[in-house]
Amino acid sequence: MSLKIGKVPETVLKRSIIKQIKYKRDEILVGAGVGEDCAAVQLTEDEVLVLSTDPITGTTQDIGALSVHVTANDIASSGAEVIGVMLSVLLPEGTEESELSEMMREVEETCEELRIQTIGGHTEVTRVVNQPVITVTGIGKVKKDRLITTAGAKPGDDIIVTKWIALEGTSILAKEKEEELGGRFSEEFIKEAKGFSSLLSVVKDARIACGYQVHSMHDVTEGGIFGALWEVAEASHVGLSVDLREIPVRQESIEICEFFGINPYELISSGSMLITAENGYDIVRALAEEGISAGVIGKITKGNDRILRNGDEIRYLEPPKTDELYKVL
Repeated sequence: MSLKIGKVPETVLKRSIIKQIKYKRDEILVGAGVGEDCAAVQLTEDEVLVLSTDPITGTTQDIGALSVHVTANDIASSGAEVIGVMLSVLLPEGTEESELSEMMREVEETCEELRIQTIGGHTEVTRVVNQPVITVTGIGKVKKDRLITTAGAKPGDDIIVTKWIALEGTSILAKEKEEELGGRFSEEFIKEAKGFSSLLSVVKDARIACGYQVHSMHDVTEGGIFGALWEVAEASHVGLSVDLREIPVRQESIEICEFFGINPYELISSGSMLITAENGYDIVRALAEEGISAGVIGKITKGNDRILRNGDEIRYLEPPKTDELYKVL
């Protein structure tokens, strides 16, 4: 089977990766699994080390800041406090030192904002890559009884989405395709879309939500909201029913996606957190009090039906596809 750009399909992930991981240790509380972004390792009787790793490959715009946000979001989705990151930086031949310095400035500025320490890593110039690639490994800690997984969703839970979907993809497209978009949209419109990059952290979203009885959290990344919904349902062995009209999305995202002929619901969406809990509207109100927009978009259900409703129209959620971003870049 020839693999396409983006996340490997779920069937390949299960067949060629997860099935081959057989050796287990007692300290590993959460390991590799569909939809699980973090590993969890028990340190002491009541404290757990949480780790996550992610590469940035879809863009070189704001790559330093983006690399930290993506991994910090994964750690935060487990309910953990992010304490450190390690960087692996691969640079193409001919990269200027000033470019490397700018990446690191972005990394450190973001780390300071989120109170994270850069604790090590590796930097290399190589012919293997044709653009800079940063892989960040994040390290966090959480009390064992406060650990949250993607797989914790329960029938009856409200499904909550924070901020708006497609923020990351919209911002990347506005920056990478600014000249092309300029033929259709105003300078102010494009500037607003580019500014979505300031909304990509869900660390605060997670901290607020963790003050309530949250059963699962999953940051919305590659594959968009449809991918995230599928991964939560698959990991938790549940169904869901979602009202498409309730999914929050900015007008800038809708119009830019229409311009490129792509689906905002399947566009990379860092900045948005998917949460399931019994008391969804209480969490929405708590987030609003801290200036974070959020909404309840549906319910977790028994069984395996994963239903998307749009008025009287009903369709069924499908496994994640290659992110829509790669159709444009």
